[in-house]
Amino acid sequence: MSEPSSSATAEYEREPVPEKARLGFKNFIGQYAGEHTAGTELMIGPLFVAGGVGMMDLIWGLLLGNLLAVLSWTFMTAPIATRVRLTLYYQLEKICGGYLVTLYNILNGVMFCFLAGSMITVSATALGVWFDFPMPGLSDIFPNSLAWVVATLSLGVCVAFVAATGYKFVSRFANYAAPWMVLVFIAFGLIGLRDFINETGTTINGIGDLVTLAKTTIWTGGEPLAGQAKMTFWHVLFFAWFANMAMHVGMSDLSVFRFAKKSWYGIASATGMYLGHFLAWMAASILYALQLHRDPSNSDVLPGPLAAGACGVVGLICVVIAGWTTANPTIYRAGLAFQSIIPKASRFKVTFATGILAAVAGTFPGIAMQLLDFVALYGLLLMPMGAVIFCDFWLLPKLGLKSNFAELNGLKINWAATIAWIATLGICLWLAVSGRLGIFFVSLPGWFLASALYIVVSKLIQRKTPINA
Repeated sequence: MSEPSSSATAEYEREPVPEKARLGFKNFIGQYAGEHTAGTELMIGPLFVAGGVGMMDLIWGLLLGNLLAVLSWTFMTAPIATRVRLTLYYQLEKICGGYLVTLYNILNGVMFCFLAGSMITVSATALGVWFDFPMPGLSDIFPNSLAWVVATLSLGVCVAFVAATGYKFVSRFANYAAPWMVLVFIAFGLIGLRDFINETGTTINGIGDLVTLAKTTIWTGGEPLAGQAKMTFWHVLFFAWFANMAMHVGMSDLSVFRFAKKSWYGIASATGMYLGHFLAWMAASILYALQLHRDPSNSDVLPGPLAAGACGVVGLICVVIAGWTTANPTIYRAGLAFQSIIPKASRFKVTFATGILAAVAGTFPGIAMQLLDFVALYGLLLMPMGAVIFCDFWLLPKLGLKSNFAELNGLKINWAATIAWIATLGICLWLAVSGRLGIFFVSLPGWFLASALYIVVSKLIQRKTPINA
């Protein structure tokens, strides 16, 4: 495989993005709509139904939680990204030093590979319907057939190549796919409602009848399915806000918004949050509720069969492309993480190899089947470093302290960032594992804890250490 020319794939991994390479608003509209209107929505949406959520709890939780996510991208991530214009990984190297960032980048890259793998898993369920091979169930961890492995790896190779060509191509691919995918997800919801009306014999004379149908047959607020936790308004709100915590509060999307011409482009994330994490989640939950209505014993969450049941071949194509458009930018981010560890290596080759690793992870369905818990854990692991970046950029200068302390002093490790990260993780994981605070709720106080630790320890260290400014 030949590598594209450097001019076509310049990603400015260790320098600010120049003005000539900056992108307009529509690029980010398409990328966020494509990334977050994804095949994984057909796995997440059903879990609200499985958790016995009520209709109004779901609607208000998604409205407010997604708003908080958009505000986090717009006022936390994008302003720093468009001022510094560096990748997350190079910026952290300046703050934390090479040793700590190497550990962080390995962890971040591997977790991104697992996340992208789950998206490839989703797309493979569509191929399972097409070619009629055995697919994994909700409790499966390992691949259950050779055909499953071949299908997943084949999709993964295609996704890896697109991601390796660079951010511009990833963005272009999403822009082409996003409008069509949104229409298909709308169709999922409308067809699901139509079938509910027909199969329950409900007469719809107005919006009130439709609301009653939804409250009594879809989002009933009743008991959760076996093995599922009860979901309330607060669960929905915090999950919607923090489902992408690694990207906004955790600052991973510094690598994306460094290409934005203006910081207000962060508002483009609303296309993903409200077309994907609102509309698509609700549409998917309707399809899953219909599946349970038809056969209460069929609790499997498989996007391919769900989509095929609603829209046939069109639904299957949507699942394949939706998983693809989500995996593309995720592998791109993972490739940048690994690239920062070996900066002299070819970015194309590193990203392509990263995509193959994600494809291998995708053959193991256990990640996708436990997606809610994985996303929460992943966001928790990266959240403290997001607090470190925020405080280092905005707060340390106002407190008379120096930003980019490791770079200024030639340090391999900044102990203020190390203590903030490890101590916050330890405390948050203890709170979650002990049951004192749910994993979806622990990250908010954790962010303030990490911020306070970083500021206090930075002040102690900088007071005793000469600054080579």
